[in-house]
Amino acid sequence: MNIFEITKIIEKQDTFFKTGETRDIEFRKKQLTILKNAIISNEKKISEAIHLDLRRNDTEAYMTEIHEVLREIKFAIKNIEKWAKPISVSTPITCMPGRSIRMPEPLGKILIIAPWNYPFMLLMAPLVSSISSGNCSVLKPSEFAENTEKLIKEIITENFDPEFIAIICGGIEETKALLEEKFDHIFFTGSTQTGKAVMAAAARHLTPVTLELGGKSPCIIDETADIQLSARRIAWGKFMNAGQTCVAPDYLLVNENIKKPLMNEISKNIKKFYGDDPSKSDFYGRIINKRHFERVKSLIMPDKVFCGGDHDDKNLYISPTLLDKISLDDPVMKDEIFGPVLPVISWDKIDEAVDTVLGFPKPLALYFFSKDKNNVDRILKSTSSGNVCINDTIMQITSSHLPFGGVGESGMGSYHGKIGFDAFTHYKSVMKRSLAVDNPLRYPPQKQILKRVLKLL
Repeated sequence: MNIFEITKIIEKQDTFFKTGETRDIEFRKKQLTILKNAIISNEKKISEAIHLDLRRNDTEAYMTEIHEVLREIKFAIKNIEKWAKPISVSTPITCMPGRSIRMPEPLGKILIIAPWNYPFMLLMAPLVSSISSGNCSVLKPSEFAENTEKLIKEIITENFDPEFIAIICGGIEETKALLEEKFDHIFFTGSTQTGKAVMAAAARHLTPVTLELGGKSPCIIDETADIQLSARRIAWGKFMNAGQTCVAPDYLLVNENIKKPLMNEISKNIKKFYGDDPSKSDFYGRIINKRHFERVKSLIMPDKVFCGGDHDDKNLYISPTLLDKISLDDPVMKDEIFGPVLPVISWDKIDEAVDTVLGFPKPLALYFFSKDKNNVDRILKSTSSGNVCINDTIMQITSSHLPFGGVGESGMGSYHGKIGFDAFTHYKSVMKRSLAVDNPLRYPPQKQILKRVLKLL
C-alpha cells in the first residue's frame, strides 16, 4: 500500500470520527460484539495461523491469545456504560454555586502497532480498548507472523468499514509511512529500540504514545520457596511459546542453598512438559525467523549448559536450555533473551539479589518465589518494575482488573480493562456555574476584603 492510499484512509477516519457516531455507547457495544463473533467463528483458523507462524499448539494458542481477547471484550461490554459516564468531583467554595465533572471523550484516531510473538492478542487486545473508548483505529500487524497477519486482514476487512477500523499490512516502509501521519494516540508493542523510533516519530506531531516494551525480567527464588511448585511454574512461564514472551522470566536469581535442587526440578519439568526430545513435541514452539534464531543460538555457551542446548537450524528449533555458573559479564546477561534460554545466577544474601535487579534498567515484569513475608515486602519495596507476580509467572497479565504496562525503559502507559479504556480517553474537565449568584468581589477594582477572605479558605 502506497503513502497516498494510507493518507486517504486516515482522512476518511478523521471524517467519520467527526460525525460523532463512535461516541454512542450502543455503537461501541455493537462493534465489540461483531469483533467477538468474528473471533469465535474464526477460532480454528486463528489457531492454525498461529501454529504455522510459531508452531504453537491449538490449546496454547487459545489460552494465550484467543481467550485473552474474548475476556477483554466481555469485560468491556459489561462495563462501558459505567466507564463512559461523567464523573462528578468536588467544587471549591470559590466557585459555588456550581458543579464540576470529568467528562470521558474519545481521542480520535488510534494507531496500533503489534509484534510477532503473540501476533493476534497483542493487536486485538489494544483494539478492544480503542473501540470501547469510542475511537477509530488503524492496525499494523507484524509482517513476520505472515499467516496470522493475512488472517487478521481477512477478519477486519470482512467485518468493519475502513473508515472505522483499517488494517495496513507490510513491512518497514509501511510502518514509516504510517508514522508520518497525524494520529491522536499511538500504541506500540515491541522492542525498546523500535519503541524509541516510534516515540521520536510521534514527537513530530506531539502525539501521545503507549509503549509496551520489554527488558530483562528477573525471577528471584529464596530458600523458603516451594521448590517443586516453583520449578513447574517457572518452566511453564519461561518455555511457553519457546521463550518468546515479553514477560517471560529472563534470568533466575536463586539462593545458593537451593540452586541445584531447583535446577534439577526445572529440568525434570521440561521433560514432563515436552518429553525427552522437545523437537518432537506438539506442545513446544519454534523461533519466529532465521535472524532471531541465530541471535538466540549465539547466547548458548556450551560449557555452561546444564540441560538442553540443542538446536536445528533448518527447523528454527532451540531446545529449552538452562545455563549454570553465569556471571553478569556473560553475553546472555547483556540484553533481553526473548528465547528458550534461561541463565541461573546464585546469591547468598537477599541484598545481593536486589542489587543485581537494580543494576539493570527497570524490567517489564518481576517474579519472586518465597514463603517469607518479610522478604516479599523487601522485594516489593526495593525494586521497580512494570508488574510483579509472587509465587507464579505470567498470570499477573491475565486479569482485566490489573493494568499491564512497563516503567522506564520497559515502557510507558498501560492497558487492560478500565485502564485500557482510560489509555484512549481524554477526561475533559467541565465546570457548570450557576447564573443565580455572581460574587462582585472578584471584579476590579478588587478590595482588600477579597484577599482576607481568600486567606481563610
